[in-house]
Amino acid sequence: MTAEDSAFAALGALSDPVRRRLYRHVAAAPDDVGRDAAAEAVGVSRSLAAFHLDKLVEAGLLDVSFRRLSGRTGPGAGRPAKVYRRADGEHAVSLPPRSYDTAGRLLAEVVENAGLDRELMAAARAAGAAHPDATAGDLVEVLRDRGYEPYWDGETLRLRNCPFHALADEFPALVCGMNLALLEGLAPGQWAPTMDPRPDRCCVTLSKNKKH
Repeated sequence: MTAEDSAFAALGALSDPVRRRLYRHVAAAPDDVGRDAAAEAVGVSRSLAAFHLDKLVEAGLLDVSFRRLSGRTGPGAGRPAKVYRRADGEHAVSLPPRSYDTAGRLLAEVVENAGLDRELMAAARAAGAAHPDATAGDLVEVLRDRGYEPYWDGETLRLRNCPFHALADEFPALVCGMNLALLEGLAPGQWAPTMDPRPDRCCVTLSKNKKH
C-alpha cells in the first residue's frame, strides 16, 4: 500500500460520525482515554465505542495500551483496561498531490542558514497580530481552529498539538521561536505565551498575564 493509499484509508475511517466524535475526543484529551469515558463523552454505548475505537486503531489513527484505571496495584486491583491516545503518525491527502512540506523545509533551511531568525519572528508576530483580538473565551476557539488543540491545565492553557510538528523536529530553535512569536501576536494582551516544552505537546503554553 502506498503512502497515499494509507492516507486515504485512514481518513476514510473517519467517514462515520460516531467515529469522528470519538477520534476528536481522544485526540483532544491530555491523557489516555478509556472505553467508558469515551462512550460517555460522545453519548454511545460502551460496546459501540469499543468497536469504533478499535477501528481507529486499525486505521493507524489511534494507539492503544493497557493500564489499571483504578490506580491500584497488586492482587484485587483488577485487570488492566484498554486505553487510547492519538497516534503519532500524520495523514494528509491533497488532490492533486502537493508538496508544501518540501517547500517549508527548504525555506526553513534558507532562513536558518542566512541567520534571518529575527526577521522571521517579526513576520510571525505581525501575522498573529493581524488576527482580530480574541476575548479570553474566543482565544480557545481561535487556537482550536488553527490546529493547536488547546486544553486547560488549571489556569494554564496548554496546546495538545503542534501544527508545525514536522518542521519543529528538524529545525527546533527556528520553528519553535516562530511559533512563540506567532502566538505572542495572536493572543490578546492579558495572555502571556511562554516556552514550556513537554513530550507530545506544543512547546508553547499560555497563562494569564499578571500585569493585566
